[in-house]
Amino acid sequence: MGKGDKKSKRGKIVNGSYGVKRPRKKYYYEDEVVEEKPAKKAKK
Repeated sequence: MGKGDKKSKRGKIVNGSYGVKRPRKKYYYEDEVVEEKPAKKAKK
């Protein structure tokens, strides 16, 4: 495995492609915790 191997991470970096070994960065925010509003009680 090395620079010429298309299945390795290093080979993907050299080749400039993406795959299972080298996924793209995810730009959505996982760290932010969204607080849910408390459910309103039904009026009687």
